[in-house]
Amino acid sequence: MEARIVKSQEYRLKLEPYYRAVANEVELFEAAYKHQLPVLLKGPTGCGKTRFIEHMAWRLQRPLITVACHDDLTASDLVGRYLITGGETVWVDGPLARAVRVGAICYLDEIVEARKDTTVVIHPLADDRRVLPVEKTGELLHATPEFCLTISYNPGYQSVLKDLKQSTRQRFVAIEFAYPEAALEQAIIRHETGVSDDTAVKLVKFAAMTRRLKGSGLDEGASTRLLVHAGKLIAAGVEARAACRGAVAEPLTDDPEMLNAINELSASLF
Repeated sequence: MEARIVKSQEYRLKLEPYYRAVANEVELFEAAYKHQLPVLLKGPTGCGKTRFIEHMAWRLQRPLITVACHDDLTASDLVGRYLITGGETVWVDGPLARAVRVGAICYLDEIVEARKDTTVVIHPLADDRRVLPVEKTGELLHATPEFCLTISYNPGYQSVLKDLKQSTRQRFVAIEFAYPEAALEQAIIRHETGVSDDTAVKLVKFAAMTRRLKGSGLDEGASTRLLVHAGKLIAAGVEARAACRGAVAEPLTDDPEMLNAINELSASLF
């Protein structure tokens, strides 16, 4: 019986991910990491949580292992399982076990999407024990000081069935994210897309208009991510209103009346 050996270099970022701090999130994360505390990132979709954790992995020079959580994610998907390869039974670590072994930052994105019986697997790693029991092999993996567990979720999508239990969330240091203030968001769009200052200003104004519609026909307004998508289309030569329609309006809603309203907002600017 064999086990696959994982090298930490497989998960190291080679280049610095572009990230502009909105508040004191960098200092908070560094302090939590120094004291081996797990971190919870919460905020709306597309506001920079994933880019932030990539930046912190590069800044701290640690491997980053990311898991996109979903309804069918099982404990075995996270911890590992036995597989038959070439007639031999081989134990293959899941992403969580790999992160513990190599002292990586393990990022569980949108943790509330995972099944409740799966999330309890992280509890021993998220308190003073910092261990991961591997029931199928009988191992008890002890996290090194370099290991960091980070999870994220969007509070705006909470419901009775999609909530983060208190027994989970109270294990974490929480960092709240929001969309950047206008000047910073404009700078991000210019850097990421290469559009003009005037276009960046208009895109941010457009986003502010859609965000005011949250709860009045939209679940969420335009995220910084969607603005970057629109900016890239514009930079590629797509007409601005068509870019806003394809990159912002259509992803936000399928409702014909709301689509018309959002398209009218972009038409008022471009």
